[in-house]
Amino acid sequence: MPPSPVSVRAISRQAVRAELARVAFNEFCATGFNQVTFADLAGATGVSRSTFLRYFTNKEDVVLFLFDPIGDTIVEALASDARSDDDWHALRRALNPVVDFLMRDTSEVMAFLDLIYETPALSARFREKQFDWRPNIVRELQRNHALPDAQIVTRVRVAAAMECFAAALAAWRESEGREDLSTLIDTSFRALGPSIAIQTS
Repeated sequence: MPPSPVSVRAISRQAVRAELARVAFNEFCATGFNQVTFADLAGATGVSRSTFLRYFTNKEDVVLFLFDPIGDTIVEALASDARSDDDWHALRRALNPVVDFLMRDTSEVMAFLDLIYETPALSARFREKQFDWRPNIVRELQRNHALPDAQIVTRVRVAAAMECFAAALAAWRESEGREDLSTLIDTSFRALGPSIAIQTS
């Protein structure tokens, strides 16, 4: 199958969103998330307010832009996983590329997590995003199931896996990045599946 064509327009849009988010994040840290308006962000980034709103419809998503790839990363990892073991272990392995993604620049991610966890509106929106990842993850796991009750079972496993990830991420932030994120995820998963740590690689 030939590769899908790459959209130059889409790449450009992502690049613009990334730059707007970078400048906006500095404004949020300097002034406070609740105090910064879209007019302030437009002034800081050198674009009009209406232009800024074409890229981000709310302030929460400006901050959480950094974490947008995580859902797709999990789905892609599951799709490329050729092992035939159970969903629980597959879900844990699917978080390995997420760990690699988050640890590329630990200090940057810690700064984002600090702002998120210290701002109720951001914390709530972050949880919503994690919930939004679930349907695509469930669909990918469902490809390996034929049982009538498999969908609800898969939904429960995906929900539990995402909660394990959320708990590990919070603990990682509390340690200021000193603890190993992969080990924290192992510990979270092991709380529901004792053998999980030996099958993550």
